[in-house]
Parts: sequence; C-alpha cells; structure tokens
Amino acid sequence: MDKKINPAHYKIGGIETIDYIEAKLTKEQFKGYLAGNVIKYISRFEHKNGLEDLKKAGWYLNRLIERYSKSL
Repeated sequence: MDKKINPAHYKIGGIETIDYIEAKLTKEQFKGYLAGNVIKYISRFEHKNGLEDLKKAGWYLNRLIERYSKSL
C-alpha cells in the first residue's frame, strides 16, 4: 500500500513531494492540506478505489496526527 501512496516517482530530485509541500507551507496550511486529503479520500472511497482510498485517508490522517501532536 505504501508504494501506492508514496511511489518512487514522488522522490525524484532528492526530496519527497510531500516533504517539499510541507517545507513551502506554514504549519497551519500544511495541516489544512493533510486534512483536505483525508476528506477527499474518505468522500470518494465508495465511488472510486474503495479500501485503497481508505488506506490513503489513514496515511494522511496519521501524518496529521503526528504534526498536530508536535504542536501541542
């Protein structure tokens, strides 16, 4: 599953795409980005990729929990 969320082509150029996005956004903006992806995958799972989308939502949610925990 991790390969479907973080395929090798996301790491071309020496930095993973999500890490670059995080570096360019404020902490609050990045938390919003993660939350938006959770909403996106939860909203579409029954109509598109089923379990795969739920796992993707979980991946983004886990990252959001990690980042939110650091700000407490």
